[in-house]
Amino acid sequence: MYRDLGYYWLRFAIYIALCLCIGTIFYHIGHSYGSIQARGSMLMFVAAFLTFMAIGGFPSFVEDMKIFQRERLNGHYGVGAYVIGNTLTFIPYLSIISIIPGALAYYLVDLQKGFDHFVYFALVLFVCMTLVESLMMIVASIVPDFLMGIITGAGIQGVMMLNGGFFRLPNDLPKPFWKYPVYYISFHKYAFEGFYKNEFEGLTFPSNQDGGGPITGDEILRSVWQVEMGYSNTTKIR
Repeated sequence: MYRDLGYYWLRFAIYIALCLCIGTIFYHIGHSYGSIQARGSMLMFVAAFLTFMAIGGFPSFVEDMKIFQRERLNGHYGVGAYVIGNTLTFIPYLSIISIIPGALAYYLVDLQKGFDHFVYFALVLFVCMTLVESLMMIVASIVPDFLMGIITGAGIQGVMMLNGGFFRLPNDLPKPFWKYPVYYISFHKYAFEGFYKNEFEGLTFPSNQDGGGPITGDEILRSVWQVEMGYSNTTKIR
């Protein structure tokens, strides 16, 4: 796939351009009360819209599936070998896409200090893109037409994004169907929680009320973003 200029290298260039846009729009975001919402919006864009671009690779998956079907019928290899080989192929490029554009956005915005926080940020981004690549591969095996497949993949991601806990907070989601089970199926829920905990835990922000004391990151996670606090971001890595 490294020879596919449109899928990996053009996508890499667009990721750099988008992360430069993010970095300059949210440049040195600071620690004011208003930065709470801005940090959440920036992290939501990274988790949702950067991973959404993976649907652009659907035509490549369709062509790969055609080759795989012929070679499987000829007895050259099976499904397991194809999945493992394809995964190992795109891991290096997804790593590059996660680290370089991710570093531009992370350090221009001036998110939480510490190299370990950046590593976790890049790791969550990498896992999200790997998941979307896998989702589009599943769609390609079911919907062979590339136009219908792109529409299907975009629709699935749109539903997941809408129920991830940003556009509608978890406690406000209608419980039948949208919260149980769609909210817990959506990978954006776990991406948002990982990004938010990685960013807000350990920080303090001034209150927006006169005479109010500082607001801790844990309070923001519980009250503003309604994040489940049963485990930390480091526990997730382990």
